[in-house]
Amino acid sequence: MAEVVVIGAGLSGTLMAYELLPQLGKDDRLSVISQGAIYHFVPSNPWVAVGWRKRDEIEIDLVDIMKRKGVRLLTQGAKRLHPTENRVELSDGTSINYDYLVVATGPELAFDEIPGLGPQGHTQSICHVDHASHAKDAFEKLAARPGPVVIGAVQGASCFGPAYEFLFILETELRRRKLRDQVPMTFVTSEPYVGHLGLDGVGDTKGLLEGEMREKHVKWITNARVKGVEAGKMVVEELGEGGAVHKTHELPFAYSMMLPAFRGVEAVRGIDKLTNPRGFVIVDKHQRNPAFPNVFAVGVCVAIAPVGATPVSVGVPKTGFMIESMVTATALNIGALLRGKEPSAQPTWNAICLADFGDSGVAFLAQPQIPPRNVNWSSKGEWVHYAKVAFEKYFLRKMRRGESEPFYERFLLDKLNIAKIKEVRTGT
Repeated sequence: MAEVVVIGAGLSGTLMAYELLPQLGKDDRLSVISQGAIYHFVPSNPWVAVGWRKRDEIEIDLVDIMKRKGVRLLTQGAKRLHPTENRVELSDGTSINYDYLVVATGPELAFDEIPGLGPQGHTQSICHVDHASHAKDAFEKLAARPGPVVIGAVQGASCFGPAYEFLFILETELRRRKLRDQVPMTFVTSEPYVGHLGLDGVGDTKGLLEGEMREKHVKWITNARVKGVEAGKMVVEELGEGGAVHKTHELPFAYSMMLPAFRGVEAVRGIDKLTNPRGFVIVDKHQRNPAFPNVFAVGVCVAIAPVGATPVSVGVPKTGFMIESMVTATALNIGALLRGKEPSAQPTWNAICLADFGDSGVAFLAQPQIPPRNVNWSSKGEWVHYAKVAFEKYFLRKMRRGESEPFYERFLLDKLNIAKIKEVRTGT
């Protein structure tokens, strides 16, 4: 009998559990450690923050689903991993031993690295549904008393797509409420240019996103390092190519949403040979840690080196397609080990993203994610908004059923290929 344990029950952790089940023998046991029993669909958080979704529409109680699938769900959360002992210490003081472990914790949000940042400070967040609900309350206050808005991502951030999404979703909702003319908007980002996305751009994301900002009268500051946030004011240093401060901005705001930098969670951070200095798990081409070969990692908690040097630190995103490929490869590799074979499956690490703007959007496809690429494509259109809505409905349905069918490979990739063919045929 093998004890297989997954730490985390977010997007990567729940998918990991569903895909591991077919790989297990009849006497093997699968356990999932989570912080509570509620899963929420993170890509819908920008919609929650402007009232286009209610939080209960994007939440799923995992207790009955996991029980039906034969998975033991431990909701007290992980306190500390002890890889030399093959043991996970839980938050209630108990422990669980494992033969194989998958770390799928997602990140810890490093709001504390910048004074005044985050929901406990003076800016909003859409990283968690709790934050998005709080951001919705703050948005209603903005609607009652319009003023300047600052949206973006701070130094060290690695997930830029949601910042662009929220910028344009907020802009769309302000136009619908006939308030846009009373709300100056500024986008602040650590990226070296608009549309870099931590990937050195994909297709013409630079041109598409800059064009969208000009059309919507949004100002922007790149190479930005946020020094601190006070009530109603953000201090931002704009760096030059050599890394010296080119200009300092004091930006007044009535509302601000800034994505933070990520780091590894406390349960794994600082474990020698398991994680890098930021606490992200080091893995090889099979998603396995070289020092502890019975420990795997998937999702945002995985360490990936930046694309290249930039004046302000910029991380690399882990998109849904990349996470699904990590999950599938890891499940196959653990299955191989359980059958006495060596791991051979490798994830594709391609990037597919749908960035919804409320009434349009931008999609991009990078194969592989890190340049140079075989496919380097981006497109803008109303179809992206509807594809994102379809993505949400399909994915939530799959999660409620406990299904492991890869969404991106079976659905989204086909839709993007169709869109690419239409572009070629129409010349758009």
